[in-house]
Amino acid sequence: MRTQVAIIGGGPAGLLLGQLLHCYGIDNVIFERKDRDYILGRIRAGVLEQGTVGLLDEVGVSARLHHDGLVHHGIELAFGGARHRIDMARATGKTVTVYGQTEVTRDLMDARLAAGLTTVYNADNVSLHDFDSEQPCIRYEKDGTTHEVVCDFIAGCDGFHGVSRQSVKPDALTTFERVYPFGWLGLLSETPPVSPELIYTNHERGFALCSMRSLHRSRYYLQCTLDDDVNNWPDEKFWDELKRRLDPQAAATLITGPSIEKSIAPLRSFVAEPMRFGRLFLAGDAAHIVPPTGAKGLNLAASDVHYLSVALREFYAEKSAAGIDDYSRRALARVWKAERFSWWMTSMMHRFPGTDEFSSRIQRAELAYLIDSDAAKTSLSENYVGLPY
Repeated sequence: MRTQVAIIGGGPAGLLLGQLLHCYGIDNVIFERKDRDYILGRIRAGVLEQGTVGLLDEVGVSARLHHDGLVHHGIELAFGGARHRIDMARATGKTVTVYGQTEVTRDLMDARLAAGLTTVYNADNVSLHDFDSEQPCIRYEKDGTTHEVVCDFIAGCDGFHGVSRQSVKPDALTTFERVYPFGWLGLLSETPPVSPELIYTNHERGFALCSMRSLHRSRYYLQCTLDDDVNNWPDEKFWDELKRRLDPQAAATLITGPSIEKSIAPLRSFVAEPMRFGRLFLAGDAAHIVPPTGAKGLNLAASDVHYLSVALREFYAEKSAAGIDDYSRRALARVWKAERFSWWMTSMMHRFPGTDEFSSRIQRAELAYLIDSDAAKTSLSENYVGLPY
């Protein structure tokens, strides 16, 4: 097989890149080690920046998003038993849209299928070769047969544990990491959200987040220890603990119900530099991870894909390598700003083990300054709705 761009990973990053390249007339094939149903079964967040929505508009897959998505003009911060609204639209003129990542993935999959583009599911033992040359290739196994695909470029969109970053020589990579001493216990339920906008809660018992997927499906999170177990949290215990951490009004109006899904996710910040190695490019979680507090994971993947697709379009249409040469620098400049914001939100909203009273007072002062200062609210809003590409 021969293609111009081999994309490793069939999640939203790889699918969005594939659609953008298709719109630019660039041939591409996606290789995914799991099947379609497995990918669509993964529960992920879904707060989309305007830039991400714009990219989905560009590739023509946003009809359901605009029909079913929930446009949010602000968020609420809760501490000291009270809630305080941050009007992001007033501060920036921009909004975010709540639309599940699973739905984004489904829309992109359907568009790729309708366009007759090739996606190889259940591609086992994928390996990357010769990406330091002008003729890289990948090999994979399917149905007991080994296949080879020659290409011009390889895009590694296969996540934190994927083969793409692992294929780079260790001495060519510099990694930066912070692992946080807690996780998020998440519960999905077929219940209406407790508030029309997200509530981020700082509480002495730990952080809590009230989020949603739709007007009838809610997603709630509790800060928990890293060694905790989902089996320790029957639904009744989860709802009781959530009510303890919410402000009185939210606790009184919270509608509970059976969980659809429950899981624990550790929190980490991670960046790998650079994001280009010859003709191999990393994008999304293959290159960086952010804690979910700032809602940046999928949005950072989208901005990476934007930079990469534009660079490849310039290469093929204008015979210019300037874009691909500058890809890593441009992507990382935005990545680090998002890493900073996600770290800041995480540090401000969570209870850290061993926190002394001085640190607690500093945290409260930070929150008080934030809600009293228009400049501080604007800064939070600019980052939350998404910095420009």
